[in-house]
Amino acid sequence: MMRLIILTAAAAMIIWGIERGELSAIFAKATRVCLECIGIG
Repeated sequence: MMRLIILTAAAAMIIWGIERGELSAIFAKATRVCLECIGIG
């Protein structure tokens, strides 16, 4: 039962973050980090 509650809460928070536009910010930061690690950026 507790697993279901945690899974539901996690899914709700992921959806809420996507609705707020956090997904584009995360992808921008991930791209920046990857380019710095490779040495391009």
